[in-house]
Amino acid sequence: MKNFSNRYIFIFSAVMVVVVATLLSLAATLLQPAQERNLEIEKKKNMLESINVPSTRANTKELYDRYIKESFVINSKGETVNGIDAFTVALRKEQKKPFEEQFLPVFWATPDDGEKVIIIPVEGKGLWGPIYGYISLKSDLNTIYGVNFDHKGETPGLGAEINTTPFEGQFHNKQLFDNGSFVSIQVIKGGAPENDIHGVDAISGGTITSNGLQKMIFDCIQKYDYYLLKKRN
Repeated sequence: MKNFSNRYIFIFSAVMVVVVATLLSLAATLLQPAQERNLEIEKKKNMLESINVPSTRANTKELYDRYIKESFVINSKGETVNGIDAFTVALRKEQKKPFEEQFLPVFWATPDDGEKVIIIPVEGKGLWGPIYGYISLKSDLNTIYGVNFDHKGETPGLGAEINTTPFEGQFHNKQLFDNGSFVSIQVIKGGAPENDIHGVDAISGGTITSNGLQKMIFDCIQKYDYYLLKKRN
């Protein structure tokens, strides 16, 4: 059996490390465009679901272009900010800034029923990681038209239920404002009172995720208060 010197073993190991690192870097570079396309499709699909437009991977782009009529960015005062693509704004990154420096994406859509709908992205924290989604409002800028929620790692059957039709469907026709004042939506453990236009049932066994979702809605929608007030008046 041939013996190798320590020097040979060291050089061989160093070369292998460089080769493997190069291959991994190359693979990541080659896969990045596909990953970015997948993220774009997923984002557009979720936005469409918030206005009750189902889509597939094949037709998501076509439907997005058909239903999303306008998008732009506003600042904390509700003023339009030029030169920024609303679709590319990363909420998580914006949320790390002082509120006065944040950019807020706005999307306007017109579903098949002719309702002019505003779509607002939301993002917060669940039990195990980020939760996020879209809330669309009817033309009165108060009544919820539809929602879509998703998560990175909530528990199946518990917190992950935020991404199910029964949970999301509760938000339809709920209202965010009471006599002009923002009150948001309460996610109530044990169930919302009957005819409560500001409350939905929390997830059984998913208290922390439910609380996180309630906080997410309040924190994110409240930032649009100036803009929504201007549009209503």
